[in-house]
Amino acid sequence: MQKVDLIEGFRNPEHIKALAELIKKEATHKINIMEVCGGHTHTIMKFGLPQILPQTIEFVHGPGCPVCIMPKERINHAIELAKMPNTILATLGDMIRVPGSQTSLQKLRAEGKDIRSLYTPLDVIKIAKENPEKNVIFFAIGFETTTPMTAVLLDTVIKEGIKNIYFHINHVTVPEAVDTIMGDGDAKIDAFLGPSHVSVITGYKIYEPIVEKYNTPVVVAGFEPTDVMESILRIVRQFNTGEKRFVDNEYARAVSREGNIKAQELINKYMKKREHFRWRGIGDIPKSALKLKDEYAAYDAEVKFKQVLPTQELDDHKACICGSILKGLAKPYDCKVFGKACTPSAPMGSCMVSSEGACSAYFKYGKLTAKGA
Repeated sequence: MQKVDLIEGFRNPEHIKALAELIKKEATHKINIMEVCGGHTHTIMKFGLPQILPQTIEFVHGPGCPVCIMPKERINHAIELAKMPNTILATLGDMIRVPGSQTSLQKLRAEGKDIRSLYTPLDVIKIAKENPEKNVIFFAIGFETTTPMTAVLLDTVIKEGIKNIYFHINHVTVPEAVDTIMGDGDAKIDAFLGPSHVSVITGYKIYEPIVEKYNTPVVVAGFEPTDVMESILRIVRQFNTGEKRFVDNEYARAVSREGNIKAQELINKYMKKREHFRWRGIGDIPKSALKLKDEYAAYDAEVKFKQVLPTQELDDHKACICGSILKGLAKPYDCKVFGKACTPSAPMGSCMVSSEGACSAYFKYGKLTAKGA
């Protein structure tokens, strides 16, 4: 039996070229498309898609990078928690490298603080059991994609009666951010590529109010280049029909309208919406983030260690335009410090730190970046 490579099937050069030709033929009017997710940004740049698309298609980078949108004051929370005696702070991925106001978790770890980078949140269980005399704080980040993992971790902690694990919740949600950007009116956005992994959990129904409110199409797209190109073609065809816009699901092999109901139920069991949450470079977005419900306050690091957490709101370095990039108002090459004072090894802003950040994508893929670069 012949082995089928599912990934390569979605990277077939001939398929990509064929889709590009159809888009060139049919995209007769200018369309600004925001890819909400940083994963899409990296696909677009890695495979040089802007270079094979017509000038009528313009990509606008969005706020779908959970590390990039984390405000400095929340990073300072993690730093102050990690400084506490008898404490292990654990978090995912690039969060360790993001600079706070004075330092970063990476620098603190080099100074001897116990800061762990996780492959999965459930690793926290093992860490806590091996260190029963220490407080283990999980600094949870991410959009709806990673939120179920945090809920599973808390569910396990409660069931196993583990007493030395605490949660600092920084999970944010996509629809409110998209609504804020559209409502602001500054960014010129005609359509959206909807994030795929988020949509696996939430279902594509979460975008329907956005489409209804702004008459702006959303096509949920997979992460491979053929997914992105197919989704662009679907957007073009929505504009060409002249009919009412709708949510389209290109990633039907993984996404349904309703999403993962069990994951949603587990999240709703342990978490609720915050009244306000400040997004780095964007500002306060009401109801755009989650926190533990009051009945689980015993596990909440923001309650347990409130006295050490700073409250001052902090802005980025004045030379950094990450906020404008996250809102779709600028691109990395518009930044005067891009690739100079700001590089992946010495980032000034969060968009250069994260592997999903737009600045990181532009820096990594160099000449494969957007038209006009």
